[in-house]
Amino acid sequence: MFLSTNECKGIGECVKKCPTEAIKLVNGKGFGCITCGTCFDICPNNAIFKNRYDGYVVDKAKCNGCGMCEFSCPVNSIHIENGKTKGICARCGVCSEVCPENARIDGFELREDKQNKYLNSVNISDILINNNDNHISKTPDKKEVVRNSVVTELDSCIYCGRCEYYCPTNAINVRIHGNEECVKCRICSDICPVNAIEKENIDHEKCVLCLSCYKNCPQDAISVENFEVYINKSNEETRGTIVSCLSCGLCSENCEDGSLVKIDGNMRFDPSIANRPFEKAIENCPVNTLSESFITKLDGYCVLCGRCVKACDVQKARNFKNVKWDGSVSNDCISCGTCEELCPEKAITLKRGKVLVDLDKCILCETCGINCPKDAIAKSTMFKKIIENGFNLTDNRLCINCKICYNICPEDAIIDDEDKISVDLDKCIFCGACYNNCPAKAFIFEREFIEEC
Repeated sequence: MFLSTNECKGIGECVKKCPTEAIKLVNGKGFGCITCGTCFDICPNNAIFKNRYDGYVVDKAKCNGCGMCEFSCPVNSIHIENGKTKGICARCGVCSEVCPENARIDGFELREDKQNKYLNSVNISDILINNNDNHISKTPDKKEVVRNSVVTELDSCIYCGRCEYYCPTNAINVRIHGNEECVKCRICSDICPVNAIEKENIDHEKCVLCLSCYKNCPQDAISVENFEVYINKSNEETRGTIVSCLSCGLCSENCEDGSLVKIDGNMRFDPSIANRPFEKAIENCPVNTLSESFITKLDGYCVLCGRCVKACDVQKARNFKNVKWDGSVSNDCISCGTCEELCPEKAITLKRGKVLVDLDKCILCETCGINCPKDAIAKSTMFKKIIENGFNLTDNRLCINCKICYNICPEDAIIDDEDKISVDLDKCIFCGACYNNCPAKAFIFEREFIEEC
């Protein structure tokens, strides 16, 4: 519940602005619903539900105004007017924001602060009382999360595809814009049995026309005319994208037959115990490199063999690296909650506009950064998903008119019609800020992500 401290002067802004009329002045101090949950437990129509903030919301479509909640409220906060149930706190926090004296505080945060001070005083600061579940759990030990993987230095990469060609597990995807032109991958030089190719030039006196280069060129940039082989060169710089397995292990967590595992930070696959299909593992690969294989059953996972690093011997763009993240986000963050919504490890929490990361749970799969609509979370991969389209509608049967959505929308797409909220779909970018921050679950929201690169 939210409490009024001794700083409260009884100005009454919290009473005026509370969207559910859950606050009143008692002896000159703001007092209201204590979010004890009695109304939730006793409602015969299941018309009251607990939201993500541990507050309670009335579903107007289910409520028949029977008054059981009103009669059972221990602090007489609930009242029914014109068939509408009021006085139940949704813990939206509006009262705290509008108080000119900063006298309204979150009771949960106050309790946590006092518990932490006590635990620190008895030298057990690594223990924290969990407010929601009323049990003791360890606080995250990590200051940052680390993942060992092979990454691409994009400033050095020329998108030639040499690393992709030599990767034994097909864990690298290089997409080149355009084809049938040489990208200087040098694969033709590697496979020429008579060393007739050097620096994209063919020595026709040495060439025996075995056509190994012609058959193996990834870009189909080699042609044959009048019994001579030619390389189709381009004067333009190669443009493209490169995406490789992150070695995060998310696929192994979703491999139901146990054939794909992560051992000491390394991905390992045993085809002898593998049973197709691998749909769940493939669907959960954050960068879409994983796929079924006819020969080995499964491809697209990095085994950290370093073959790509050796192959990239000129540009030196592929390197082993400890990728790190301390859970921070940039100022571009719009508190949309997409990261929390999509995190497969449930390691991210959106708490009143702040993104909190449990680094003990995070495996650095980069799903949050890949899907972040504002690129506020750093990522090591070029792989990116963007929102193509969506659907967003307010459900006025649930809306408590707290206007959190109106205040947080980065595109000014929320329309405040005083007694109701609506969405301007011409402005909405379907970022999810309204949906994920709404304490009443009052948005009917869907969106579709597509691959950008």
